[in-house]
Amino acid sequence: MNIRSLTRGDGVVIGAAALLLIASFLDNYSYDGVPDGIDLPSLWSSGPVLFSIILAGIAGAALVVVSRVLPQPRKVAGLDLSPFGVALTVFAAWSALGNVIDPAGAADNLSGSSNGPSAGTGLILALVATLVMAGAAVATPLVPALQAGLIPAPKPPAPQPYGAQPPGGYGYPGAGAPQPGQPYGAQPQPGQPYGQQQPPAAAQQQAPAADFSPFWFAVPVARPLFAEDGSTAPIAELAPGTWYLAVEQRGAALVAQTQDGRRGVLQDTSGIQRG
Repeated sequence: MNIRSLTRGDGVVIGAAALLLIASFLDNYSYDGVPDGIDLPSLWSSGPVLFSIILAGIAGAALVVVSRVLPQPRKVAGLDLSPFGVALTVFAAWSALGNVIDPAGAADNLSGSSNGPSAGTGLILALVATLVMAGAAVATPLVPALQAGLIPAPKPPAPQPYGAQPPGGYGYPGAGAPQPGQPYGAQPQPGQPYGQQQPPAAAQQQAPAADFSPFWFAVPVARPLFAEDGSTAPIAELAPGTWYLAVEQRGAALVAQTQDGRRGVLQDTSGIQRG
């Protein structure tokens, strides 16, 4: 899990879920003229409120957040976690609205009575929390301001002097910056002129531009990383808030290296932040 992939929208969802949990311990009903010493039931005392608002809202928020920090999308019964979580938060907000409008259900309609209870503090606060939660869950993929990283990305390591070998290089232990004209991670052979390396034929066909130098970058939103052989299946997902190393350029695309040493092609390079 990578918590740096959480966005500001996810932070709003988490805060709304915490507010919903607090509201669950407050009063479900409110009666006019009831003495202060009367202990009114909380939201936990009502089965419909507990299942349709509290548990649905918290479960929906958890699914939205968990789907963001997982390295690969997960499915349950063929459904992606994130859309299912968003649907639960909307359902919780809809249920909270109905309970605030008519907290006693049909009980206050018996014999034409109009002296039923009104919505308590907990129920009103639960409506506010679920509305904020559902709004953030729905708006995050649509609003760029909510897609920014919740946790700022750390600064990339300071560049090493040319030719120096940093301890435990990024992805490959002991790998330093590549030499001009040399594939990333390769070392010159004894007796070979400095900076020249005879790569295999496949590497020659995919050699980077002569003026390209590896650099650190971060993506603004989660983006797939595809295999270098051109297959359409992603091999990893680059998450916002994490620095990756661009080791090669192929037209508008970049060959990027993940923390575990995997390499792939990032086809969408728009809006990336260079370190």
